[in-house]
Amino acid sequence: MELTADQRRHLRGLAHHLNPVVMIGNQGLTDAVLREIAVNLDAHELIKIRVLGDDRALREEFLQTICRELGASAVQHIGKLLLIYRASDGDKPKISLPKAKKKG
Repeated sequence: MELTADQRRHLRGLAHHLNPVVMIGNQGLTDAVLREIAVNLDAHELIKIRVLGDDRALREEFLQTICRELGASAVQHIGKLLLIYRASDGDKPKISLPKAKKKG
């Protein structure tokens, strides 16, 4: 799902007070870490992930892999924090996104 700028801004505001719930350590993005991210996305829809290590390109690769594998959307990558959103599958999502504005 591609987020609009307004939707990203809204989600960043909601995430401001959140603490990271998953940490990607020296072993990198393992299957166990991906499962933990999926569980937390199911529970919260919007999560922060802390990535240890100084390689920005590797963090960006982790972000793209997480979004591709879990059907999530990247909201923000700032420093060593990744902000990820995935709407719940249920009838009532926890987070209500602003509607996308129509062009034209």
